[in-house]
Amino acid sequence: MEAELGEPKREFIGFIRISGQPEIQLRLMALSSGEARKLVIEEYGEGHVISVWNEEDARRPR
Repeated sequence: MEAELGEPKREFIGFIRISGQPEIQLRLMALSSGEARKLVIEEYGEGHVISVWNEEDARRPR
């Protein structure tokens, strides 16, 4: 799964909370967390609690 410019997409995981519904777990491929969030908004709409992260990024020391 390569992006148009040759950068590999990475796996992001997370969840979305939509009022009155059970939490939905997410797993998607994107170039960045911003792109991952944009994809979730495109599918579910705005105004929900969205949390997405890349496991490799989360393990890196800051």
